[in-house]
Amino acid sequence: MSIIQQIREKYAAVSIAVIALSLIGFILTDYFAGRGSGAGSQPTSIGSVNGKDIDVNVFSDRLTEMENGYRAQGMDVNDEMRQQLIEMLWSNEVEETILTAEYEKLGLTFSSADMNEALYGSNPPPALAQQFRDQQTGAYDVNAARQFINSLKNKKANDPQRVYVERNIIDYIVQNGLRTKYGALLAGSVFYPKWLSDKDLNDQSSIASISYVAVPYTTISDSAVKVTDEDINTYVRKHKNEFKQEESRAISYVIFDAAPSAADSAYALGEVNKQYSAFATSTDAEQFILANSSTTAFYNGYVLKSALQVPNADSIRNLPVGGVFGPYQDGGNYVIAKMVAKRDIPDSVKCRHILVGVMDQQTGQAIMSDSAALKLIDSIKNAVNGGANWGEMVKKYNPLSDGSRENNGEMTFSANQVQQPNFAKEFADFILLDGKVGERKVVKTSFGYHYIEIMEQKKIEPAYKVAYFSRAVQPSDETISTASTAAAQFAAEARNAKQFEEAITKKKLVPRVAEIRPTDYSIIGLGGARNLVKWVYENKVGNVSEPTTLGDKVVVALIAEEKEEGIPDAKTARIQVESIVRNQKKAAEIVGKIGNNRDLNQIATSFKTNVLRADSISFFSPFIPGVGMEPKVTGAAFNPAVKGKSSEPIAGNTAVFVIRTENVGLQPAGNAAYIDRRLQMEGGMKQNAANAALQALRKAAKVKDRRIKFY
Repeated sequence: MSIIQQIREKYAAVSIAVIALSLIGFILTDYFAGRGSGAGSQPTSIGSVNGKDIDVNVFSDRLTEMENGYRAQGMDVNDEMRQQLIEMLWSNEVEETILTAEYEKLGLTFSSADMNEALYGSNPPPALAQQFRDQQTGAYDVNAARQFINSLKNKKANDPQRVYVERNIIDYIVQNGLRTKYGALLAGSVFYPKWLSDKDLNDQSSIASISYVAVPYTTISDSAVKVTDEDINTYVRKHKNEFKQEESRAISYVIFDAAPSAADSAYALGEVNKQYSAFATSTDAEQFILANSSTTAFYNGYVLKSALQVPNADSIRNLPVGGVFGPYQDGGNYVIAKMVAKRDIPDSVKCRHILVGVMDQQTGQAIMSDSAALKLIDSIKNAVNGGANWGEMVKKYNPLSDGSRENNGEMTFSANQVQQPNFAKEFADFILLDGKVGERKVVKTSFGYHYIEIMEQKKIEPAYKVAYFSRAVQPSDETISTASTAAAQFAAEARNAKQFEEAITKKKLVPRVAEIRPTDYSIIGLGGARNLVKWVYENKVGNVSEPTTLGDKVVVALIAEEKEEGIPDAKTARIQVESIVRNQKKAAEIVGKIGNNRDLNQIATSFKTNVLRADSISFFSPFIPGVGMEPKVTGAAFNPAVKGKSSEPIAGNTAVFVIRTENVGLQPAGNAAYIDRRLQMEGGMKQNAANAALQALRKAAKVKDRRIKFY
């Protein structure tokens, strides 16, 4: 799955996490002490939408909050993901700016009554619902939440806590509320009238039969038709909406490989071999791997036989406990594998639990003493074993934050999930390793005391705990130096476009080309290269970069071409347009030869072809049997003017056609009632109304994107 898709799927959850963390942080005022710094600095625009600037300081603050939110979810915010976040945040800023203007035109507002319902009604913001929860009943404490929100009103407008809550809760509620109103307004305007329904039914049922003559464009050779740059430009100008060109720049670049050499590979293999005996005889594989800085970390869990997908898997599975295999190569590493343990485990477990918490996992505050929790869980165990309803106990004792509450405490985990470091080890050991189906046990974890029952263990199979000691094959200083020196020498000789080409020829290098846009964070063939993209947009056509290290490559790039936003020139558009324009010229020549003759047989004779027939042509499909996709011919077939008469010549996709409609009729349309069709059509249109309107507004908006200057 692409990174951007993961972000979209997790966005709502992360937003809630960020807000919840911020609310908890109100106790720690100094957490926010640095917020708002630089408020006195000169605002700088990162871009504009319909003339309204987007401030880079505000944008950067929001980006930081998003990054922190994802880190709080355990996600690695690397350069690639950061650019994805920037793209998503920018898109949101553009949309909100556009929509805010529409709300003002329509007079849409979010009233104090709306806000009161959103904050204190039946569906409050998750962050508030979690933070202000009655410890006795588990219900949302409206009064506590209201008191907290009201207390913020007494703080200064620039108070960090107030600013943070207003931005992350209040603003979010207002924007969501206005979007909902706007979407409802557009959905309410949707109507599918009966006359349109009748017309659609008639069109869908209409079929035609035609006689036709087709004079293919291939009857005239391509070499006989010249397509000039002016021909290309004229066509592009007439169809400018189809040829909108984004701002971009083309680069030509050469790569100097700094990937590990054969000598580097041999060195890594030697380093692994040095440790072979010590690893084989060690009694603590985990400690050995840690102490000797293995590239591959130790996984203190079992891997199912079906899931052990590593090189030489069969040989590793057949090792006795304590046995060693290797060295062997796995990707960029040399590896020795050691069998630590073997046993049978299930690939998934279903269990249920009743939890007596000793600490609020959100706030870290103690709920009850350890001794009191132990006494309570023992009472619960005795009650359940005596016939008490398990589900009722779950609802009574499990915290609201426990995701299994709504399912009577039942949970299903894969073997891999249970063995992750963030899973309570005591819980995992019982349900996966020690316990059997039907067994119950009181288990203590950091969450509190659980009374657990194992309900099901599926697909029990052999599993293996394997330790891997490895060394990465890395380029040596000599390898890196060789590549860097070669790149530096090349760059010294190639200071402009002419010298760049001469140096390539002299050194017999193979240049590569790439087209990049201001928002790109990677370049095909190079991977992540945001700094190089920025350099390209900070310099001019003809400039040559200094050697740039990207992973195991050293790159020298020439800015070869600049394309401005608008429509492409003839050189750029020719590859798309030339064949179309050539066919237009051929069509004009064929039409000239046909002249005023409209007799199908005579036309067929003069072009040495035949009069053909096509039946069952559908009004709703441009496909004609025996011909292909020809929308113009399909449309003409249903033109009353050509019923029983020959048409004017039609320049189609593959030929010039002259047709005569022989018959137009209707196929049975079924018994689709208007009310049913209306409900179906309006349902789809209402769902898409707000999105369709937003896309149209975005297309019409004047957006200036200056992010390349900052990120």
